[in-house]
Amino acid sequence: MFGIWGKSAAVCWLSALAAVTTVQVSIGASDFRFDRDTLEFQNATVLKYKDGVPFLRAKSTSDDPANKYTRRVFVMTRTAMQFRKFAHFDPRRTPLDDKALAARIRSVTRRQAWAAPLPENQRIVFPGYASLREMSKARTHVFQENIGSGFITYFRPGNGRMFFEHSRKYQERTHASLDAVLSHGDLFVGYLSTYPKLSINHAVLVYARNKNVPGDELEHYLAYDPNHAEAPRELTWSPRERAFAYQKDIDFIGGFVRVYQSYGKALQ
Repeated sequence: MFGIWGKSAAVCWLSALAAVTTVQVSIGASDFRFDRDTLEFQNATVLKYKDGVPFLRAKSTSDDPANKYTRRVFVMTRTAMQFRKFAHFDPRRTPLDDKALAARIRSVTRRQAWAAPLPENQRIVFPGYASLREMSKARTHVFQENIGSGFITYFRPGNGRMFFEHSRKYQERTHASLDAVLSHGDLFVGYLSTYPKLSINHAVLVYARNKNVPGDELEHYLAYDPNHAEAPRELTWSPRERAFAYQKDIDFIGGFVRVYQSYGKALQ
């Protein structure tokens, strides 16, 4: 999917958020860590947005990396979930060559993302690195060539919900599902849409709740956004509006989005 892209102007704020992520999660949240369990490279978008209106992306400028790796937001969120569930890292051993590493990456990413985590002694071992973040930085091209095609994600059955599931009641059920997933220590991939508008068409991995600020009625969630390798992003839920909102971006105007759970079960 073409998603959203662009580094936020508030880089300092994002860096601070990343630094305190581990102390801002609620009891029952997973042990997922942004600085360990995400991919170090990022997705770029085919389209860009100005005030919520999409247009074709121009060639790269100094502050806008080239869009060579695109349409992978579903692929990358799914990969982060799969590695958290099925992989084990052993930095004491010698790294694999590219061919062997590619085979092991595929053995992880071809597993059903919604399956239960494997016990540690049954996980697929990746020698030479301490984390997904470290390994994806050192072996970026091997990952990009083996975690899956972005084009296929256009045809995911679950995408069809954006055409007919627009009710606040559906979003309430999605919010309840999100809280249930996090309370069990699991991860939640959310498909973000504003259809029939095209201001955002994206996927993020929600991994923890932020502590609420006193007096703030919103519920805050931390998300791994494949378009932002530098720090977590934030999704919020308004009980009064019965609606989600996503953090403003250089390409996304911020605010209201519909959320649809992905990879929670087959065909989702």
